[in-house]
Amino acid sequence: MGRIMGWAAISDHLGGIPRKAVITAVGAFARAVANLCNKTTVHNADTLKTLVRSRPPGVPLITVSNHMSTLDDPVMWGGFKGLLSLDPELARWVLAAEDICFKNPVFSYIFRTAGKCIPITRGGGIYQEHMSEALDRLKDGSWLHTFPEGKVFQDDVPIRRLKWGTASLIARCPVTPIVLPIIHRGFDEMMPEKYLYGRRPPLPLWNKNLRVVVGEPIEFDVPMMVETAVSASRHVMVPPLQEARWPVLSVAGKELDETAQKCLYTALSEKIQSSLETLRLLAKRL
Repeated sequence: MGRIMGWAAISDHLGGIPRKAVITAVGAFARAVANLCNKTTVHNADTLKTLVRSRPPGVPLITVSNHMSTLDDPVMWGGFKGLLSLDPELARWVLAAEDICFKNPVFSYIFRTAGKCIPITRGGGIYQEHMSEALDRLKDGSWLHTFPEGKVFQDDVPIRRLKWGTASLIARCPVTPIVLPIIHRGFDEMMPEKYLYGRRPPLPLWNKNLRVVVGEPIEFDVPMMVETAVSASRHVMVPPLQEARWPVLSVAGKELDETAQKCLYTALSEKIQSSLETLRLLAKRL
């Protein structure tokens, strides 16, 4: 399947006017929900703002966070002063569930053109077409936000096992991205999944205390992790007649088959999960 409305995601589509207009409107909405309707506190905001504005040229940025509500993005950015007034070209790209954000042509056009959203089919695997588009954005040195848990979780429990999509992007990108963990709290109270007759409220609730905590970049020694993954894969029993479903991947001078890739993605995901969990515990104490 081709990319959904790929033409609408091009930055100069209709002179960039739709993207600028909607990003401005969405930014105003996010700031209103975060700061007027609710009280939002952001910790370590300068780390994110510095990386967005002045990281080394060509180096991509991936922010990863827990997923507490359908309004995490864009409301979580509304608490950062000045972040949503950036040049639209500096604004984040985000992986968005196809079954929620791309239900019809109107939604698809809005999310693609102005929302800088990349549709992801949940359960479609790490080599689906739109993951390649996300990789293209990283190759351009852009900022990409992901929710690696893969769905909304509103229980106050440890970070769950992460999906491999984010890890695969880190491994497949020619320039290792800067990966920045973010934890937010209170968003489950602003937009509970079960509110009226077991459904979400039609509008975000107000008078809630929201908190966003930005961590420090996660350090990855990708060549060493690749060596470890290749070594570990040799001890994994694979049925002799099982056909490989994934293409061979070249990372750090090594050729990784499907088994080695799974070992690598598991290691990368576990490191991100550990960083998010440490940050989650810190956020609870603040």
